[in-house]
Amino acid sequence: MRVHSGRFDLLADPEAWRRELLAQGLVEIPVSGLIGVRAGLLTGLRGDPADRLIVATALEGHQLLTADSQILEWPGKLSRIDATE
Repeated sequence: MRVHSGRFDLLADPEAWRRELLAQGLVEIPVSGLIGVRAGLLTGLRGDPADRLIVATALEGHQLLTADSQILEWPGKLSRIDATE
C-alpha cells in the first residue's frame, strides 16, 4: 500500500487484502440504518459523508484509529487513537 495525494493506492487486489486482514483478526462492523441516522445528526463535523459514517460507527463503542485531522480535532466524545504519530 502507498499513499498518493492523500489517498491510498492499493498494490494488491482489494478483495485479497480484505480476506488477509480478516484472517489476521480484523472485525468488520456493519453500518446499520441507526448509524446512518446518527451520522446525519452529528454536529461540528463537516466534509466527507464517509467520515461522518466512520465517526458514527465508532460512537457505537469502538475505538477509532485515524490520521484524519478533522476527525482528530472534532470536539465530540469519541475514543480515538492518533495515527499520525
